[in-house]
Amino acid sequence: MASSAANPAGKGRLLTWALFAAVLAILPWIFRSSLALSMLSQMGYLVIICLSYNILLGQGGMLSFGHAVYTGLGSFIAVHAMNLAAQGAVPLPLVVVPLVGGCAGMFFAALFGYVTTRKSGTTFAMITLGIGELVAAMSLMFPGFFGGEGGVTTNRIYGTPLLGLTFGPQIQVYYLIACYCFVATVLMFAFTGTPLGRILNAVRDNPERVEFVGYDTQWVRYLAFIIAGLFSGIGGALAAINFEIVSASDSLSAIRSGGYLLFTFLGGATFFFGPIIGAVLLVLASVLLSELTKAWLLYLGLVFLFMVMFAPGGIASLVMMNLRVARFGKLGRFALPYLGLALTGAVMAAGATALVEMIYHIQLDAGLGPTLRFLGVVLDTQSAGSWLGAGVTFAVGLALLEFARRRFARLWSRTQEEIEAEIRQREVNQ
Repeated sequence: MASSAANPAGKGRLLTWALFAAVLAILPWIFRSSLALSMLSQMGYLVIICLSYNILLGQGGMLSFGHAVYTGLGSFIAVHAMNLAAQGAVPLPLVVVPLVGGCAGMFFAALFGYVTTRKSGTTFAMITLGIGELVAAMSLMFPGFFGGEGGVTTNRIYGTPLLGLTFGPQIQVYYLIACYCFVATVLMFAFTGTPLGRILNAVRDNPERVEFVGYDTQWVRYLAFIIAGLFSGIGGALAAINFEIVSASDSLSAIRSGGYLLFTFLGGATFFFGPIIGAVLLVLASVLLSELTKAWLLYLGLVFLFMVMFAPGGIASLVMMNLRVARFGKLGRFALPYLGLALTGAVMAAGATALVEMIYHIQLDAGLGPTLRFLGVVLDTQSAGSWLGAGVTFAVGLALLEFARRRFARLWSRTQEEIEAEIRQREVNQ
């Protein structure tokens, strides 16, 4: 009976992983441009890095400001290993290099983690920030290893081709990253169901009770820290293979660690698939949004602010809440409210973005003239009409959005009450 009851869940899980593998295999044939292929490669290794960070944040409740240390050091070790292999000093195929980076990340996580995991909470976060800054500062003291400001370069095409693969074309690199992404994701998901993964959740939720039943919470955090370092090192090595250059200013910086934190949170740290969403958003923001506007960091900060205020569980929590409504057959009633939120939000965003773009144009591009194009409209920073039009659009959009939001909130609250009533009724009938 127990076996047959568990079988549907097992089949559903296998179907999910098969679908994930199929998506990884098919994506390069849908998005064929070189830019798209490069972005897909970045998404692949960032999925590994964000999931490894979520072992700390989501599963262990450990807010780290220095995760880039283990990703970056894994990248540097991988680059030096590739250079040694190219010189014939070590027999190391390229497909094994990510494991070398993983071992490096695990080693440094074991080294630094013994100190950082002795504390928890805010103290842990401050220690990770200090170690991150320490390693970043040390990169200037050892230019032989870190390559100074120029970084360390390599060439991924070396040795005898493996099964005809030279890993020169980007498509071959993508599939190498995709294979590691799939395997690493499966392993990290499996970790969530292990005794260590379960007790790590308990340490996050109630460390005092865990100590009461006989577990050493520091040892649990330390082991989880090492595992996170292993996978972050793999992701860092894949990044080194993809770009063929590693620099301390980019790989070890606090900005890089902050990026992992920010997008893991935006994706949804409380759900396993949340960091995957965050990794995709990280690439879209850093590659596409940064090319569209110089104010992209401002927009990113505003999105983070709104998510913290209105959806602290991240995008994954919004997905799961709507799936819950859909399971009870009540999602259709939200079609018009969601459309209203989207339209009014678009009006407000258009007005706010026009104001921001004009301010940035005055500050950074004044030499190009007073005009700029925005959404097919020419804005003149010296014309009161442009400023007034943008301001009115923003104000009207904000008022309409607040009206739509209140109506949506009332409908959402009523729907949740209906769902809870149905759940209670089902329990009574059983």
